[in-house]
Amino acid sequence: MDEKAYTPDEVAQIFQISKHTVYELIKRGELQAFKIGNKMRIEHSELERFKENTKAPAKKSPTEPTGIPSNPAQSIRLSGSHDFLVEHFAKQAATALNLQIQPSYIGSLEGLMMLYRGQCDIAAIHLLDPTSQEYNLPFIHQLFVYESILVLRLAARQQGFIVAKGNPKNIHDFTDLTRHNVQFVNRQKGAGTRFLLDSKLSINGIEPNKIAGYSNEEWNHLSAASYISRGMADVTFGIQSAASHLGLDFIPVAKENFDLVFRFSAENKQSLTNLIEYLQSPSFKDSLTDLEGYDISELGKITYQTSQTEETTTC
Repeated sequence: MDEKAYTPDEVAQIFQISKHTVYELIKRGELQAFKIGNKMRIEHSELERFKENTKAPAKKSPTEPTGIPSNPAQSIRLSGSHDFLVEHFAKQAATALNLQIQPSYIGSLEGLMMLYRGQCDIAAIHLLDPTSQEYNLPFIHQLFVYESILVLRLAARQQGFIVAKGNPKNIHDFTDLTRHNVQFVNRQKGAGTRFLLDSKLSINGIEPNKIAGYSNEEWNHLSAASYISRGMADVTFGIQSAASHLGLDFIPVAKENFDLVFRFSAENKQSLTNLIEYLQSPSFKDSLTDLEGYDISELGKITYQTSQTEETTTC
């Protein structure tokens, strides 16, 4: 028997939230949906998964013995930028290590801020500092002073213009975005891709209000690239793998570093240590396929750790 699928309206009624909130959850990758024609549907099993992941942790009974976990599979929260390799890592590691990994793809900046506030355990980021033109570490140095932090390289990625097959609008540089016959679609504020785009526009002396569609924002690379594949826009700025997934053309502009930031606590130390060892393992590297647009030569490299981390982990 086929699994029941729900409309966004039905999901909103089930959870007593607005339909707008349902669409935001889908955009952020927190709720997985599929399309039939132009209609969005969410499977029953996905609703159950989402419900489990959003449950508040049960309070321990005063008579419950200490040292005995009520759930042997610990939950690790991962927030930040959406990426296909991050998705793959979360799924593979969850299975290999018997961990519950809760991803929330909300953009690099917000993911890092959630890590800073102690609201997640891992942040996935690719943030370009416009002053130093260095990725990630300038933000980490500003935020984390006393915390136990370790930064691992996941990959370097190609960012550039995603356009229709054959590049019919002949788009090659940032000045082309200001042409009257070119419609753009952007990424949301706080996304690492938005940081890079705005930095490039500033360097080239281009005002955002000169770009048609600059204020039209999407929450992940595939959503933005789908505008191009459906003929709703001419160009977006994103990663090469998103273009490849949808059979679109790609004009490379920059290579960026995509890192995972781990924040250790007494509760998550062993799980994070296991995750790091798994990411650095040959078995995880062997599981990676379809790497167009990625450079994994530094996969698993420690690029930064605080002195507190050196004292609490042997990684």
